[in-house]
Amino acid sequence: MKSEEDNTSKHADLHQQEIEELNVLMLRRREELEKLRELGFNPYPYEFERTDFSQDIISGFKDDAPPRHVSIAGRIMSIRRMGKASFCHVQDSKGKIQVYLKKDDLGAVYDAFRLLDIGDIVGVQGFVFRTKMGEISVHAREFVLLAKSLRPLPVVKEKVDEHGNKVIYDPFSDKELRYRQRYVDLIVNPQVRETFVKRAKIISTMRRFFDERGYLEVETPVLQPVYGGASARPFKTHHNALDIDLYLRIADELYLKRLIVGGFDGVYEISKDFRNEGMDRTHNPEFTMMELYVAYKDYKWMIELTERLIYEIAVAVNGSPKATLGGTEIDFTPPWRRLTLFDAIQEYTGKELRGKSEMELRSIAEEMHIEVEPSRGSGAIIDEIFGERVEPYLVQPTFIIDYPLEMSPLAKKHRSESGLVERFEGIVNGKEICNAFSELNDPLDQRARFEEQMRLRARGDEEAQVLDEDFLRALEYGMPPTAGLGIGIDRLTMLLTNNESIRDVILFPQMKPEK
Repeated sequence: MKSEEDNTSKHADLHQQEIEELNVLMLRRREELEKLRELGFNPYPYEFERTDFSQDIISGFKDDAPPRHVSIAGRIMSIRRMGKASFCHVQDSKGKIQVYLKKDDLGAVYDAFRLLDIGDIVGVQGFVFRTKMGEISVHAREFVLLAKSLRPLPVVKEKVDEHGNKVIYDPFSDKELRYRQRYVDLIVNPQVRETFVKRAKIISTMRRFFDERGYLEVETPVLQPVYGGASARPFKTHHNALDIDLYLRIADELYLKRLIVGGFDGVYEISKDFRNEGMDRTHNPEFTMMELYVAYKDYKWMIELTERLIYEIAVAVNGSPKATLGGTEIDFTPPWRRLTLFDAIQEYTGKELRGKSEMELRSIAEEMHIEVEPSRGSGAIIDEIFGERVEPYLVQPTFIIDYPLEMSPLAKKHRSESGLVERFEGIVNGKEICNAFSELNDPLDQRARFEEQMRLRARGDEEAQVLDEDFLRALEYGMPPTAGLGIGIDRLTMLLTNNESIRDVILFPQMKPEK
């Protein structure tokens, strides 16, 4: 049996061999660059007039139509050189198209074509035709190098099998490399681009939905002297001129509520928030959140708005209220199922947690082999039980409503159920995608809730919320009844693009330092 040291040494040798091969290829490309310059070609010109795109050309082609002149630009993804004629495939933002190059048409430019590589960016002007093999192509009359690529791409090979299915060889599939070098990922895995086109559609549809209802998009501080609005650890920095510590926001809630106090009827913000927590397939320390606050409304009104919003987004993005995730079809058509938190826990665990003391809750968690830090209170224990034993099984869109007061220091007390607050979370495919309250607007109750949070902090709970005196002062001026909603854009994008990792829907996710 080989030792671990032998395997490590073998891996290091292979890695060194890859580096040496890469260095040879990069050196050759630099030599080609110099030869192009010696021949009088500028390998990095300033502009090119592009008027057409690959898929538009292909979809609009008619065999019986007069030849159409086009001007395309993109990256060479394959090259087939033959004597006095050659072919290459050029990839642009909409797809790929074949280009036919002929020495009689291009002269010295054709001779220089031998110095080009896969990855080079080119401009092509010519006419569209169909080859003898039946492929719609551009016959190049002009061919211009727009950017010489000095680093070889990890080329993905495609082949159509005897059944007409496309088979991919040597895919660029290493997850860490794909996230770290997203620019390469987008080039060689063009299907990834569609995820981010859909993400943009999600946000634009959300904006339109709110704008049509008269809600105002606003901006609030990213750097905050007191962080709040969620239970999380912040990132901390220092402002030299003011000589004070500041925090990257963990939520927008308290500033947006100040604007409701100030007289706005409805405000929303789509923002970057930051939480100094662990990373996994549904958590990134920098994430995108939408928060909405509407005056004179409550959580009953907000729950209907939320399911309508997400339904409209699903239809706008995928053309249907249904989406497939990991082989499971998710249907966002309203109404979604509603279930109280305690009823959900009882349904999935058989345990009744209503009215239980912290000691009793901790004992139940231990029976279930769920670890909860001693510093955490009753609300955190209930949350851990729900997260471990209930949430993963809520696949179809479900609203979990009416949470214990201890879990929601910013939500209004339930109007008819003692010990609860008016809150709901939207759960889809086992993960929370939204959170909403009838917002607490009693300044004395809010102060008492903050003080309880500070007691939890004193016990060692670093995620307990901090007391914000300026926010309390704002509430003392009077805030009308208000409904608030937060939606995680990243998780919603995961659902609507069939991705199971948050890193697949963030262009540049946080990574460990590169070795």
